[in-house]
Amino acid sequence: MTDEEVKGERIAKRMAASGLCSRREAERWITAGRVEVDGEILTSPAFTVTDDSNIVVDGNPLSGVGPQRLWLYHKPTGVITTHRDPQGRTTVFETLPPSMPRVVSVGRLDINSEGLLLLTTDGELARKLEHPSNGWTRHYRVRIHGRPQPDELAALEDGITIEGVRYSSIKASLERQQGANAWINMTLTEGKNREIRRVFNHLGYEVGRLIRTAYGPFQLNELKPREVKEIAGNVLRDQTGESSKPVRSDKWAKAKKKPVKKKSGHKKHLTDKPRTKKSDGKKA
Repeated sequence: MTDEEVKGERIAKRMAASGLCSRREAERWITAGRVEVDGEILTSPAFTVTDDSNIVVDGNPLSGVGPQRLWLYHKPTGVITTHRDPQGRTTVFETLPPSMPRVVSVGRLDINSEGLLLLTTDGELARKLEHPSNGWTRHYRVRIHGRPQPDELAALEDGITIEGVRYSSIKASLERQQGANAWINMTLTEGKNREIRRVFNHLGYEVGRLIRTAYGPFQLNELKPREVKEIAGNVLRDQTGESSKPVRSDKWAKAKKKPVKKKSGHKKHLTDKPRTKKSDGKKA
């Protein structure tokens, strides 16, 4: 194996690590013809790039892998955790300060949920932090309408199956009963789509508020709605076990909604084989 092969990595992984998008999004963009390497349009994500590769997305240069960065964000209700919404609703990313680079979320909170949402420049880090295998727990305060019984809440620790979907152990305890409403403290490890709402609907209770107060070692604390707070690099490395990535650029490519039209006859379309240098026959 050559030194160049050791340094190479898949193009989708490089794009995700830049913070531009997730790896899955990168693969879709590549097959749509929105990505070119060294002047040639890619047609397959099965392509290896190196530090010397010139990567362009929608006509904009892709910056090299920057440092891993992580922010705590207090998501309010009424905003959606997506970069673009076909219905025109306000997204989380439209509420962020203009000085922030392009970020992706670690998991999601639905439009009616609020509380702590982690944001990062590193798509691969986001995938790692949201995966159940890392053992990080998610803590919530949930207000429901009704009077839940202690045995109902205790039974959730054994897990529950709803319409064929298995939810693993959930720790739930009554914080206080407030008239016809009850506040419940909950701890999850999976965080499946709308898990808490589905569990309580199954038990016959309506969720009025759902607030995420912690994600792994990171706490919401006194962060106000729409406020963001960056985690120091050394704290991030201590909590995630990730080594610091080298900084090669402080500029971040911005993806456009539509790809730039290419003039016919000027670009070659690449197959899944990486380019080679004519001088020595090695991979570029």
